Amino acid sequence: MMSITEAASISMESSSFIDYEYDYDGPQPCIKDGVRNFGSLFLPTLCSLVFLLGLTGNTLVVLVLLKYKRLKSMTDIYVLNLAISDLLFVLTLPFWSYFMADKWVFGDTLCKIVSWTFQIGFFSGIFFIMLMSIDRYLAIVHIAFSLKARTATYGSLTSLIVWLVAINVSVPDLIFSSSVNGYNRTECKLVYHKNSTAWKLFACMEINILGLIVPSIVISFCYARIVLTLLHCRNNKKKKAVKMIFVVVVVFFMCWTPNNVILFLKCLDDVGILGQCEISKNLDYADQVTQILTYFHCCLNPIIYFFMGQKFKLYIRLFFKNCVLSKILCKSCGFHESFYSESSGSGYTQSTSDEETF
Repeated sequence: MMSITEAASISMESSSFIDYEYDYDGPQPCIKDGVRNFGSLFLPTLCSLVFLLGLTGNTLVVLVLLKYKRLKSMTDIYVLNLAISDLLFVLTLPFWSYFMADKWVFGDTLCKIVSWTFQIGFFSGIFFIMLMSIDRYLAIVHIAFSLKARTATYGSLTSLIVWLVAINVSVPDLIFSSSVNGYNRTECKLVYHKNSTAWKLFACMEINILGLIVPSIVISFCYARIVLTLLHCRNNKKKKAVKMIFVVVVVFFMCWTPNNVILFLKCLDDVGILGQCEISKNLDYADQVTQILTYFHCCLNPIIYFFMGQKFKLYIRLFFKNCVLSKILCKSCGFHESFYSESSGSGYTQSTSDEETF
């Protein structure tokens, strides 16, 4: 697997891109130079693109939330934390981009910190998407109960629990990630000195269970119940709500499922169940492609959870209208005045109703 995911505890590969097959004539080298060369051609560019898009979109989400929403509801708090977790995730990508293009030059301490941060962002992002699904489920399916349960206090408490869980499940990356010299190249990777097979299996199961299986079950249950509830409601906004739910579910599974399947197959390969060089190399290539698809999900979150909502579009307009640079640029063309009139007459409120975000 690519070393960028090794450093993130997603990979369970050896210390270099040479594996060994065993037959009756002894171990035969499985040369994986082509895998690393393939990744160094496109991964740095795509990681940089994800970094720019994710940083811009999620920073804008945080600024708009803090400026206009005031975090008065559980939904606001979850979305803010989701944006923060995505920011943690994307802030590590420049390190991996440089690593993939050349080698790891940032030392052992940064290797541990960046790997740990990467995993915290990874797990917390998944967990907050799951919490947001539960929040939507309570708001639509159990309306009476949600009036008591969906408060900012409970939102802050559950968010704190999520961060603690994400930090703790990522501790192995802090412990085992190391900057090592191997195959004429310095790498930031997981180094298991003892019980390496057991740790590889543990990492594989952790990623697949906490990163896909449990969230998939929760999200599928919540949105299935939401759709059934909406189909029995006479509401003009029903069609739009069902469409929004469909987009959320489809995007989540499209982004996360392919890489998790590859990770599971690589786990079988790492413990010797598959054990063929050609299969191992093909899994490495597939991992490089599918992990980028996974990374792009953090860029899509602002679009999925915000830009499809009418209220947030208004907040974006107000945010840019109040920027000094936009005033200077727009005043000369007369757009500023017309924009102000449109925004003022659109009924901006500080409501925290369910329709405000979605």
